[in-house]
Amino acid sequence: MGLEKSGMEKLTQPDSKIQSLCIPPASSIRQAITCITLNGKGIALVTDNERRLIGTITDGDVRQAILATIDMETPVSVLLERKISTQYSKPVTAAFGAGREDLLALMHRHVLRHIPVLDGEGRVVDLVMLDDLLPSDELSLQAVIMAGGFGTRLRPLTEDLPKPMLKVGDRPVMEHIIVQLQQAGIRRVNVTTHYKYKKITDHFGNGAAFGVELNYVNEDRPLGTGGALGLIPKPTEPMLVINGDILTHVDFKAMLNYHREHRAEMTVAVRVYDMQVPYGVIEMKGHHVAGVQEKPQLRFFVNAGIYLLQPSVFKFIPHRQHFNMTDLIQRLVKGKKTVVSFPVHEYWLDIGQHADYLQAQEDSKTGRLKK
Repeated sequence: MGLEKSGMEKLTQPDSKIQSLCIPPASSIRQAITCITLNGKGIALVTDNERRLIGTITDGDVRQAILATIDMETPVSVLLERKISTQYSKPVTAAFGAGREDLLALMHRHVLRHIPVLDGEGRVVDLVMLDDLLPSDELSLQAVIMAGGFGTRLRPLTEDLPKPMLKVGDRPVMEHIIVQLQQAGIRRVNVTTHYKYKKITDHFGNGAAFGVELNYVNEDRPLGTGGALGLIPKPTEPMLVINGDILTHVDFKAMLNYHREHRAEMTVAVRVYDMQVPYGVIEMKGHHVAGVQEKPQLRFFVNAGIYLLQPSVFKFIPHRQHFNMTDLIQRLVKGKKTVVSFPVHEYWLDIGQHADYLQAQEDSKTGRLKK
């Protein structure tokens, strides 16, 4: 089955669909993120003035740049140069008119989920997605929402409500999470509960009203941020785990692709955290002063409370014992398993403290919370 030829006569007048995928090489990484976010395809096509393809910047390329602490104002041409010595030095493309089977074979051979389609002059005329060739409304992923905590730091707000049931805007925090999971194509959701669990089960029921299938796992005693996973039957597919107090626009499909591309057994979402030291920091060699940094800014990657786990990981989780997700990370690292970090550049907020909860309310009012 060949690609449709609509628009071929208008190659000198780029249509808005293709143009929304393209950026010039002088664009910044931040502009590439905006392009990827707006087009929803997980990729930006770097093209010249004639729309000839120069290279591609994927969602994964952007996240690798964040991990490498590359400034977001850096031109994307720098990222293309970084790819020269890798297997992705030149983008894999297809010729206009390529059939479905040829496109699927290309994607399988190169482990890709999108391929730019070029005309005889090397100009972009289409972008074919794996999802276009093998459409599915459901993501091969089930989820766990960790909703058993006491919410101690948010008292008195949590005197009568579990933290995931606190409202942000017109709905509870956990409803924001469930709606996002459903929109991503995740239909099976486990919810671990403990503190005032009836408030959660009464509101969500079996999940049918929210387009998901909910299964509740109640802890008779607190088992930590990871212990409740030991009560869930071992999955046969990757499992997404998210804390019940997280508001985010993280692209779960992109996270799953990243997880698979790195052949990870556990993927940990991380967030950049900058901290300004309010003093001059003295550098020393022994008792000699070697220099001074005036109020330096330190950068860390912190745990964002979102994880992807392979079924093989569950043998490392004890049954009915107190256990944290950080304990699981340590066990896997010690066992030389593949644990990778997935940097979050999208909206993310942990409402665990009063100031953050107030920020969430403000974000809801200003529309920042809406995707």
